[in-house]
Amino acid sequence: MNFGGIEALYSSFDDCVFAVLPVPYDLTSTYQAGSRKGPSAILEASANMELYDEELKTETYRSGIHTLMPLEIDARGPREMIDRVKRATAELLKHDKVPVVLGGEHTVTIGAVEAMKEFYPGISVLHLDAHADMRDSYQQTRYSHACVARRLHEICPVVQAGIRSMSSEEAHFLELENICSMSPEEMTSPDVIKMIMGELTTEIYVSVDLDVFDPSVMPSTGTPEPGGVQWKDVIRLIREVSNHRIIRGFDIVELCPIPGFAAPDFMAAKLTYRMMGYVNNYKIINNKEIRN
Repeated sequence: MNFGGIEALYSSFDDCVFAVLPVPYDLTSTYQAGSRKGPSAILEASANMELYDEELKTETYRSGIHTLMPLEIDARGPREMIDRVKRATAELLKHDKVPVVLGGEHTVTIGAVEAMKEFYPGISVLHLDAHADMRDSYQQTRYSHACVARRLHEICPVVQAGIRSMSSEEAHFLELENICSMSPEEMTSPDVIKMIMGELTTEIYVSVDLDVFDPSVMPSTGTPEPGGVQWKDVIRLIREVSNHRIIRGFDIVELCPIPGFAAPDFMAAKLTYRMMGYVNNYKIINNKEIRN
């Protein structure tokens, strides 16, 4: 299924700007499993979107969106699966595509960012999440969904927004490492948004764990947390960042679909498309070429 249900004319791999990589994986999920069904739910919902973006006043899909087959799962363990995501992402970067990774659980981000680091050594990560994900290990593995940001921090600079749940270990580590980690209340301030951008490098990767949203608008996650952000808050932050930083790729992860309840799936699809639009808008402004 092509993202957006778009016709073949606009989904050719050779001509596309965006390459959508579905990764239906949730081996380390701990509270409620099911995010392996997230990519297919997002793709199905996307086929029912209007493809005209009312904010950007354009049809982003005309720049080309190719959807790959779901990445085959490596059941040997999370490190092996991360390596598989890394190889798949690297292949897209070799072909000058903007990777759009659809999870699946959050560990898929590690592989994508490892590939990004090799192609763009100055990359940093904007991490939107309810949870700090800064544990060094969890349930006897360093590659749990609860350790994602810790592993990312070992790769490149990480800036967090929407955080409202962490262990004492994580709180201590954030303070010790002086990591920029903003609560939902803080990330709505224009001054804080400027501070977030100041912590990011020129080229960035954006990782959106959907539980960053309040459960009232995004109940379909494996580990929902009260006190989250709203649609407009996330959109405002990503819009501002996209105007001043180069988004080289992004992911949308941790959608745990609720059967018969399509609204969260549609929201995830709409967010994916809007983020493509922001990336594409930058490319158009800069003569359809992202600066290296």
